[in-house]
Amino acid sequence: MSEQNQTNTMAGLSLTLGILAIVLPFIGLVIGIIGIILARKTIKGIQETGASGKGMATSGFVCSIVGVIIQCLLAVFVFLGISLFIMV
Repeated sequence: MSEQNQTNTMAGLSLTLGILAIVLPFIGLVIGIIGIILARKTIKGIQETGASGKGMATSGFVCSIVGVIIQCLLAVFVFLGISLFIMV
């Protein structure tokens, strides 16, 4: 099997981290940041080596960004909820 036909395993890992960043509350923020970094490195590595898996790495990058945004919004809502509860 040639190198060009093999899927980059880091692409699958970045996609997995991106999905976990969306699903897991609070810890998803850290997982999402790690997923963004891993996806960027994987996309650059795929462009250099010509391996397949760029679509998975890009999907992992997008999912990680969405996960980080969701987790930040969740943290803001929890903070506001606690603040408003204390004021009552």
